[in-house]
Amino acid sequence: MPFSLRQGDALAVLSGLPEGCVDSVITDPPYNSGGRTAKERTTRSAKQKYTSADSKNDLADFTGENMDQRSYGFWLTQIMTEAHRLTKTGGTALLFTDWRQLPTTTDAIQAAGWLWRGVLAWHKPQARPQKGRFTQNCEFIVWASKGPIDGSRNPVYLPGMYSASQPSGAQRRHITQKPVEVMRELVKISPEGGTVLDFCAGSGSTGVAALLEGRDFIGVEKTEHYASIAADRLTETIHATLTQDDVALTD
Repeated sequence: MPFSLRQGDALAVLSGLPEGCVDSVITDPPYNSGGRTAKERTTRSAKQKYTSADSKNDLADFTGENMDQRSYGFWLTQIMTEAHRLTKTGGTALLFTDWRQLPTTTDAIQAAGWLWRGVLAWHKPQARPQKGRFTQNCEFIVWASKGPIDGSRNPVYLPGMYSASQPSGAQRRHITQKPVEVMRELVKISPEGGTVLDFCAGSGSTGVAALLEGRDFIGVEKTEHYASIAADRLTETIHATLTQDDVALTD
């Protein structure tokens, strides 16, 4: 199978994987943002933070959203250190974040041994305008590499900004789901036939994108509900992309 999906704690799962088994780490860790006070940080769930009260989607909650900034930076440094071990020399890492956690994320990724290469932007066209303020319609992607990058190994020219709305309606399967069209562009930083790791796999959008673009995928998801959704989406993607040449007929 071109994908492997494991349900469990990311740090525990990654510690059991072999060194140098992935080409790119592309993930969307819990932001742990938005709490102006200790009470807001510790009493609000991810669902309360990221979905409106009138949302028609009955989306499951997930854990890991109640750390303060220092604890978040420590956790992210730990797990990105382990991800660094799993990544081949010249491989890459892409981490989604928001404006509040952008400095902490850039600190953590460097503390984990990566070379910070820059920041990409994901523009969300349908963000709500705010009277008297600038619209907060961008999230960010911190990217880095494990040592120098050999451009001849994967000669792609990728943009630094992506514009797409978050999935809605029946297409929205996760509270913080990212658009597959954006993820399909991001996974191209991994060489064709390479392996992409997402240790916060959610509903599996990174994996779907990787499979559609001819990459293998390793996913880890802590929440059982979302791991099940991701497994279904990945399996459906495999079936949808099978060609006649992929199927061996037997008598």
